[in-house]
Amino acid sequence: MPFIKFNKTERRRLSLFFICMLVAVGAWIFLSLSNRYIYQVQTLVRFVNFPQNKAFKPLQSDTIKLQVEGTGWQLLFSKMRISPQSVDVDLEELNKKTFVDLSLQLPKINRQFESSQRVVQIKPDTLYFDFSARSVKRIPVRLVHKIMFMPHYGISDSVKFFPDYVTVTGPRKELDQIKSWSTDTLILKNLNSDLNTRISLRRPTHANISIYPSEVDARLKVDEFTEKMIEVPVKVINSKEYGNVKILPDKITVTFLTALSNYSKIDRSYFELSVDLNNWKNYGYKQLPVHINRFPDYCKLIRIEPQNVDFIIQR
Repeated sequence: MPFIKFNKTERRRLSLFFICMLVAVGAWIFLSLSNRYIYQVQTLVRFVNFPQNKAFKPLQSDTIKLQVEGTGWQLLFSKMRISPQSVDVDLEELNKKTFVDLSLQLPKINRQFESSQRVVQIKPDTLYFDFSARSVKRIPVRLVHKIMFMPHYGISDSVKFFPDYVTVTGPRKELDQIKSWSTDTLILKNLNSDLNTRISLRRPTHANISIYPSEVDARLKVDEFTEKMIEVPVKVINSKEYGNVKILPDKITVTFLTALSNYSKIDRSYFELSVDLNNWKNYGYKQLPVHINRFPDYCKLIRIEPQNVDFIIQR
């Protein structure tokens, strides 16, 4: 197929043609995007001015759809953004009624947008709420952490909080399901000494639940750990019908790690080991496995020896 060859003048004219076409298309796009359009965006709802002495639960999703009048540029960027902008919805009306009419809040909502944008319609235009008696409950604080200690170090005692509880307010049905309140995750590396820190509590996931305070002081006792061995007697359970049952050996060596500050305190009374004779009666075990029923807090088990014991039944 023969190639079309242009002389210098024709190439100049062709280049000029394409430049003019690009300028025209660019001008058309610019003018089009400068015009005003009605477009829809989905937006998160953030409630403000909660009603006093009332517990409530929204009966619809926490997102609403806004019909917005704005320029083509704003329409373009509304499609490009990753997360929607949140809109504040005033709940002061709930002091007198059980629903919020969003159409009456259009002026307040419009003030949250750029002056060149205007919300013309909201879907749904009314938010409904389920009300129940408001209760107050004290709930203990629970530390959530990802702490990396220096080798041979760890937490040697229970974490102390000041205050050690939070006051939670909300519907009684929901409060009955809450047993503790978690902190934000405490992340630390190479910890090898006691720690006093202030940490935030996790925010409520429901708008009708509130907590006080929002922060607590936490004190962690950190100590170096060392190995310790203790001989612990074994308890036999489910043996009443067999008279005297002898265990061989009758003491188990427990090897564990404990904090240096607790080393002298921990003795055999902190442990409880047992074997269950039903393992022989029901399953025909020739040796009985040793179970740990009680083990001291903030210690780390290394091993128990032996893990299974022989037994003699004397009728």
